[in-house]
Amino acid sequence: MSFIAEISRWAIPCLLLIIPIIAYLRKVPVYESFVTGAEEGFRTAIRILPFLVGMLVSIRIFVDSGALEILAQLLEPVLIVLGLDPELTAIIPLAVMRPLSGSGALGVATQLINQYGPDSFIGRLASTLQGSTDTTFFVLTVYFGSVGIKKYRYALKLGLLADLTGLIASLWIVHKMFY
Repeated sequence: MSFIAEISRWAIPCLLLIIPIIAYLRKVPVYESFVTGAEEGFRTAIRILPFLVGMLVSIRIFVDSGALEILAQLLEPVLIVLGLDPELTAIIPLAVMRPLSGSGALGVATQLINQYGPDSFIGRLASTLQGSTDTTFFVLTVYFGSVGIKKYRYALKLGLLADLTGLIASLWIVHKMFY
């Protein structure tokens, strides 16, 4: 195990040394290529900044207004009708926040784990859900915005469907694996 730890520790520094050396040996103008790439990255960052700010402000308004809690309360009867444990309503804010914001979802997951414990059903479900879903709106905003894609209607539907599938799979997996 210590061998793998040493490889992990040295992997990035070695890559940062080897790649410029190989580029130099192949007669690639290393510094000029780096500056050109940094310039393109800066332009991309400026191009996506309005999308990113708009998304972050919208998420903050959604959470601070109490709309997230209201949505969780509205979805609670659906869980009960499906025959799921009413305790699972605790996971609804995470399931709603995960497609919106990675850091917001991490905060909700941390709160759930602190409240219920890491080895509880809710703690394991929160951890599994964090790993099996993505921040759909962030991906659409940042990645699609950076390359100028404006029509992402189908990507949004598929992304949200994938998030729902991740939630259902997380419920099933945690239930089968731990209970």
